[in-house]
Amino acid sequence: MSWRDALVLAVKGVRRRPGRAVLTVLAVLLASALLTALLTISTTARTRVLDQLSSGGPLAGIKVAAAAPDPAQVNQDNPDVGAPKDLDGAALGRIRALRGVRQVIPVLSVRQYVVPPRGPGRRRTQPFIGSVVGVDLRHVGLLPITLEAGRLPVAGATTEVAVTDGYVERVGVTPTQRSRVLGTVVELAAGRLEDDGGHALVRGRWTKATVVGVVGQDAANGELLMSDRAVREAQAWIASGVNNSRVLGGPTSPYAGAYVVAHGIDAVPQVRREITSVGYSTSAPENLIASVRRYLRVVEIVLAAVGIIALVVAGLGIGNAMLAAVRERRREIGVLKAIGARDRDIYRVYLIEAGTLGFVGGLVGTFVGWGIAEAVGVVVNRYLTQQGLEGVRLGLPVPLLVGGIAGATVLALVAGTLPALRAARLPAREAVSGG
Repeated sequence: MSWRDALVLAVKGVRRRPGRAVLTVLAVLLASALLTALLTISTTARTRVLDQLSSGGPLAGIKVAAAAPDPAQVNQDNPDVGAPKDLDGAALGRIRALRGVRQVIPVLSVRQYVVPPRGPGRRRTQPFIGSVVGVDLRHVGLLPITLEAGRLPVAGATTEVAVTDGYVERVGVTPTQRSRVLGTVVELAAGRLEDDGGHALVRGRWTKATVVGVVGQDAANGELLMSDRAVREAQAWIASGVNNSRVLGGPTSPYAGAYVVAHGIDAVPQVRREITSVGYSTSAPENLIASVRRYLRVVEIVLAAVGIIALVVAGLGIGNAMLAAVRERRREIGVLKAIGARDRDIYRVYLIEAGTLGFVGGLVGTFVGWGIAEAVGVVVNRYLTQQGLEGVRLGLPVPLLVGGIAGATVLALVAGTLPALRAARLPAREAVSGG
């Protein structure tokens, strides 16, 4: 019996019981789809999401702040070493010139008198002096800022503000109802105290800003987040005061710090050392991302195990279906042996039949699983876009698709081995008489 004849007999065997064949293929399809979707999602999370975020993003960022002098480290021959450093334009330019630095984003801060709107029950919340953080919102995707509700202020806007959960609690709203503060108007005053002939005179530059979002931010300490332009204007007004004026709420530095983005997570340690060596304190999440990668690897193993278990269950279904086929087709096996078919020919027919079921189920299931992963990717990208982050392209995992199809086929062949051997060893006389 040639391979062509064996293939024709196998196809006829599949078509003889279409219902059973469809159910068997469906079991393999679902298992393959589950395994492919889980592996595609977990692999993308480990290799693409983290790599994309860490190759010049929040995970590859370094927070920089002015460091207090350490007398033990002050070097008389090199004043830069161990000396305190003010963060100004020149300092940021020096950091920007370091090797491995992709971008330097200044973080501004100004103390302002904040008058929140009336809270629940038309009760006015007590005004307070708080810090307003200002950043270039065009680069918000590179900063440790997470959108909790609403949207971020428009870059360069001076009449829009985002608030933190600290502000939300101040106005008497629970974090679970943070969206209630959206659309409210906050009054802000950049103030200074001036000596007017022995009398303290308070002068303030009053502005109003609409709350457009609630954020979680780790760029600098502050209850409000605005564009860098709005904060610079407030700082400029305060700086324009007379010599005997004082800033309302105490002196503040123009720069609360800076956020330095390295070219990748691997460049973070070296960049941190160079920044620290010239007198600035730094902090970075490189240890965090290493831990996250390890945990994602564990998740990937667990998800793969779940998919493999489902595929094994489908393989058992194939074996059961093939055993049933052998029982039903005993007379056919006896006739084939009576006309000269050898044991290996019968073995080949049933093995091809099992492999065909596995191949069809694996082929369709693998592409269905990839489609499921693509659908999940659309949802994830929508969320990343809302957070101001760049979306992640899933791509076509060719090795995974080929491996899924081949794996389902091999598993079906393994599951069909025992039924095929049983059919091949069935004596011709017993097969004919038992039909």
